[in-house]
Amino acid sequence: MHILFLSQIIPYPPDAGPKVKTWHVLRYLAGQGHRITLASLVRPEEIEHVDALRSVCDTVHTVPIRRSRAADVLYWLRSHRTRRPFLVERDNSVEMRRVVAGILREDAVDVIHADQLTMAQFALPPGGGSTTHPAALFDAHNAVWTILERMAVNVPWVLRPPAILESRRIKRYEGWIVRTFEHTLAVTEIDRRGLLRAAESTGAARGEFEDRVSVVPIAVDTQQIRPARPPAASTEIVTLGTLHYPPNADGIRWFLKDVFPRVQQHAPDSRLTIIGKNPPQDFQQAARRSPQSVRVTGYVECLDPFFEAAAAVVIPVRAGGGMRVRILEAFARGLPVVTTTVGLEGIDAISGRDVLVADGASEFADAVLRLLDDPGLREQIGRRGRALVEREYDWNVVLARMGKIYNGLSDFRNLS
Repeated sequence: MHILFLSQIIPYPPDAGPKVKTWHVLRYLAGQGHRITLASLVRPEEIEHVDALRSVCDTVHTVPIRRSRAADVLYWLRSHRTRRPFLVERDNSVEMRRVVAGILREDAVDVIHADQLTMAQFALPPGGGSTTHPAALFDAHNAVWTILERMAVNVPWVLRPPAILESRRIKRYEGWIVRTFEHTLAVTEIDRRGLLRAAESTGAARGEFEDRVSVVPIAVDTQQIRPARPPAASTEIVTLGTLHYPPNADGIRWFLKDVFPRVQQHAPDSRLTIIGKNPPQDFQQAARRSPQSVRVTGYVECLDPFFEAAAAVVIPVRAGGGMRVRILEAFARGLPVVTTTVGLEGIDAISGRDVLVADGASEFADAVLRLLDDPGLREQIGRRGRALVEREYDWNVVLARMGKIYNGLSDFRNLS
């Protein structure tokens, strides 16, 4: 089968959640013998990684993009005129449309795999689908409208109206995708229900598209990620994420301001290490004020030294969707994790057995202190987390579900 795979990012190196997910999907599809043509938006810092994708893709096309706040203002204004989401307008590349049209004109494509929300606009011809057009598969990393809806609760009041407006526009857009594409992939049952609700909000009957939205969780490579061996006396706390992504920054900011001071009251020698690209200024200021207790690294290529020293990994999430790859990777390293109810969504782990879950600042701090005080508990929870991810979330296990869905798309093409 010839797959035209549309990506919003260059999914290499697999050093962030969306990249990890997309990289393993590409590996799996290539391993099943499919021919993959990749068309991806590419930022200046990603160009050096394009060649690595040719190990799994037969052909790679890139369309350069640049982000700026001034341009974002124009896209936001345009979204008011078109009534499409700001995120979709921001990535509405004329050049990407030309690239996709050229590929379809020059070669027979069986399936267009649109990876993430903003790439769906390039998967169908201007007038919508047709029997001569390839089957369209939407790979939703999140039900994005639910993320904006949750964030509207925590953002400053002046930002709530635009967040709510964007959430409503994305909900309509995701509903259109579910109704128009042959199949949609969600990474959790919660996201699946959110996408079906989006379809219903556009006029679909309840249950009408149940069989066209499937759950395929995010996966990690447990053969490549090996367990860490931190010292029993460690008081190092590690958190990580792409820090320009608002839900990540919001959760870590909450931990830094409301939770970590409570931890330090009882464990004054504890240190928090914040790892991730584009750390906000207030994170860096906190590190300058308290260099002995807060460390902000920015982006690091190799996480191993930090995990080898970590007593606990904290993933504080107050708004978000999809699955936290950071949790799965910490599990794979055999490290104990403290997260929130929202953070654990989509992961079939049990609090107190595989992970510790707490939502309030005091409860979250108590959970961290339990791990700092008890090396035996750390080892026990870390071992169970590793066993869970080997059993349920290894990429070879999870992505077999995608193979069955592709077989169904093949049947669709044969019928058309």
